Amino acid sequence: MSRSQWSSKLGFILASAGATVGLGSIWKFPYVTAMNGGGAFLLIFILITFTLGIALMLAEIAIGRAAACGAVGAFKKLGGKGWSAVGYIGVLCGLTVFSFYSVVGGWTIGYLLRAIDGRVMSNDPKALGALFGQYVSSPVEPIITHALFALLTLIVVMSGIQKGIERAGKILMPALFLLMLGLIVRSLTLPGAGTGVLAFLAPDFSKVNSKMLVDALGLAFFSLSVGAGCMLAYGSYLGRDVKLTNAAMWVTGLTTMTSILAGLMIFPAITAFGLDAAAGPGLTYMTMPVVFNHLPFGQFFATAFFALLLVAALTSSVSLLELVAVYPIDEWNLPRKATTGVITLLVFLAGVPASLSFGVLGEYKWFGRNVFELMDYSASNILLPLGGIGTALFAGWRIWPVIEAELELSPVSNWGMKWMCRVVAPALIALILVYNL
Repeated sequence: MSRSQWSSKLGFILASAGATVGLGSIWKFPYVTAMNGGGAFLLIFILITFTLGIALMLAEIAIGRAAACGAVGAFKKLGGKGWSAVGYIGVLCGLTVFSFYSVVGGWTIGYLLRAIDGRVMSNDPKALGALFGQYVSSPVEPIITHALFALLTLIVVMSGIQKGIERAGKILMPALFLLMLGLIVRSLTLPGAGTGVLAFLAPDFSKVNSKMLVDALGLAFFSLSVGAGCMLAYGSYLGRDVKLTNAAMWVTGLTTMTSILAGLMIFPAITAFGLDAAAGPGLTYMTMPVVFNHLPFGQFFATAFFALLLVAALTSSVSLLELVAVYPIDEWNLPRKATTGVITLLVFLAGVPASLSFGVLGEYKWFGRNVFELMDYSASNILLPLGGIGTALFAGWRIWPVIEAELELSPVSNWGMKWMCRVVAPALIALILVYNL
């Protein structure tokens, strides 16, 4: 049976950009940037993203296209049975992330419904905090929204590469940018918006230190979804006529632009109403509704904002499900619909205790973390860095001639890419791994 392919370069770029743009781009990037010196952190983040980050992305896409199969099969096919362990790490990471990410994606559905019926429209951050706490600690509603989010993801991936993932990317990514641009225009026209823009972009080089560099490295690598194998899986459906470097530059550029747009959307509004820009997740669910409540047509903007969050969450979850599903589909030639259905059911079941960890299971902790936090920590701080190191070493040392042939780089770029994979990227990812343990 012939392998499916993207119908166009644009389809691949939009789907891949969707994989890298998630909830983190909407709230985490602006928050981390503000806490690390604004423009100074932004410059370092962009520098790392377009050097080390793009090198790892190129390596993953090249491995996927060369092998024309998912992570486990690709490492085994190109490097031998022993290297398949790197692929298994990626699949386990994707399964873990999707399990708790679906819970958070469900929150966006819950808050979209609350925006539509007006329950989030309040001037009191404390009341909104109580509303959020009541919702996430419920033993029923967040599990229902978790199931709905997993089901939406399943519907897209079940439909296949062209009719499902590619078609969704072509609709959801433009919708995401249009929603963001609309909210940015409104945010920038608020009184005092300029102060918020300066808080986001003005560089404070006094805050440049080792922690800031590690934060920038982590955000750059992980915002591009390198390490788990999502880009590898997407690359496996890529035709030979597409120039990988050009496509990767587009994906990286769109991902970086989305993060910057999120800052321009959130910071002017937060500053205009004197709210805390360092509220993290609470910025999304507990303080942004205060902003909307002060705006003309505030309920409309609140609905648009949480619709934007749902779109961002869905574009990432689609890549996570595809990453996991492609393994049994390739390995045992199983039907896509049944395979994705079973995996989604497993993800839903695994996500239930993660959801309940904010309520009835909250007192149960391991290593000082509840179930949700343990899943997040294990995936982000252990599995993802290990996968990134393995991918870089595999590309740079085990199959470099294959990577070289796939990328067709100039001599200077070829030399730089090779040593990025062989030494620089593994060393810096190891630094993140050690720092976060």
